[in-house]
Amino acid sequence: MRLFNRFSLLVGLLLIFQCAALNAQTTSASGYHVTKKIKLGGEGGWDYLTFDAKGNRVFISRGTHVMVVDADTGAVVGDIPETAGVHGIALVQDMDKGYTSNGRASTVTVFDLKTLKVLKQIPVGKNPDAIIYDPASKRVFTMNGAGQDATAIDVKTDTVAGTVALDGKPEFAAADEKGHVFVNLEDKSVVVEMDSQKLSVMNRWPLAPGEEPSGMAIDTKHHRLFIGCGGNKLMAVVDSESGKVITTLPTGSGVDANGFDAGTGFAFSSNGDGTLTIVHEDSPDKFSVVDNVPTQRGARTMTVDTKTHRVFLVTADFGPQPPATPERPRPRPSVVPGSFTLLVVGK
Repeated sequence: MRLFNRFSLLVGLLLIFQCAALNAQTTSASGYHVTKKIKLGGEGGWDYLTFDAKGNRVFISRGTHVMVVDADTGAVVGDIPETAGVHGIALVQDMDKGYTSNGRASTVTVFDLKTLKVLKQIPVGKNPDAIIYDPASKRVFTMNGAGQDATAIDVKTDTVAGTVALDGKPEFAAADEKGHVFVNLEDKSVVVEMDSQKLSVMNRWPLAPGEEPSGMAIDTKHHRLFIGCGGNKLMAVVDSESGKVITTLPTGSGVDANGFDAGTGFAFSSNGDGTLTIVHEDSPDKFSVVDNVPTQRGARTMTVDTKTHRVFLVTADFGPQPPATPERPRPRPSVVPGSFTLLVVGK
């Protein structure tokens, strides 16, 4: 009887160790995983999305309009029209206003954050793409892809304060909240530092070995920029004071957005191949890839809720890849109608 009990104990311990090993293999190193998939449906493509910490909402660009979604329930709680070719959304919480960059219309739509009512349309540079708010100058900046410049909008008067020539195709940007705005030039593999008050270029820094930068996030405390380089699948970490490339880290392919969460020290790269690369800031000069979390193909843009440490991404289901033609050497696959989905990644 005692021998049987010992044998049973050994078998039990073996099973426990096997289960622990299996869990170690299936649990991500960071603990992050897709916790929800919320099918939103609706028409239109998509680009950037922005988290509204005050209202606990996610603003999602949809080609001609902006969907507003409750971050907890996934319910669509509003919609902002008149945003032809919308790329991004910037929020000015202390003035209860939002701004969208409308690429096809070359305008910015101003809307009321509480009612979502459209307040004004502001003409800006040609084909505005990314849009950010700089609290130091109290200006919203649009990065105008075809115009190769940036437009500054005074949020008190909702009028254009000026334009900054960039000599390259701007992608995403970030502000250090001390009067400096940084923007990627995708075609030059360069980061430009702008003075947000004087509306002038201060510095132009090469990103080598990073190529074709797209997404950008910032750690304002430690003066670090996290830049997604889609040309060679790298995240470049740049000193925002000196312009020095501190290090580069491998990411998935098809990056279009980056995020940073000061509470966890994680920098994120959302990749179109269906992964979310997570890099940890071990120290201001040391960084390590912690994880490549499986998401879903096409989930290349994202936004971060730094209070709950959730990451929101969007994508859809795709049809077959069309054949390439001289006119369209890299055609996009069709989107399955009604399949547009919000992904929530958390612990």
